Amino acid sequence: MSIEVEVFASPGCSKCSHAKEVLRRLAEELGAGQVHWREVNILEEMDHAVALGVMSTPAIAIDGELVFTGLPSRGRLEQELRRRLAPGDTA
Repeated sequence: MSIEVEVFASPGCSKCSHAKEVLRRLAEELGAGQVHWREVNILEEMDHAVALGVMSTPAIAIDGELVFTGLPSRGRLEQELRRRLAPGDTA
């Protein structure tokens, strides 16, 4: 099982850069192929961001669902990723 994560960011946002780095490290720790993630530049993909309800950056969506509307702690993000990767999760 794998999950798709999108980090909604705006250019020059230091919190966004931090969110991307934390997610990159967690994806590596959780193992290859477990977490597929991409950065979504809200200036380039505004329609997609609005459709998910993103109102500010950074924001994080998992499997097409907006989960974090601000910068989560590393622990909260890791907990959510592990929960969604657990066998039998129907989130």
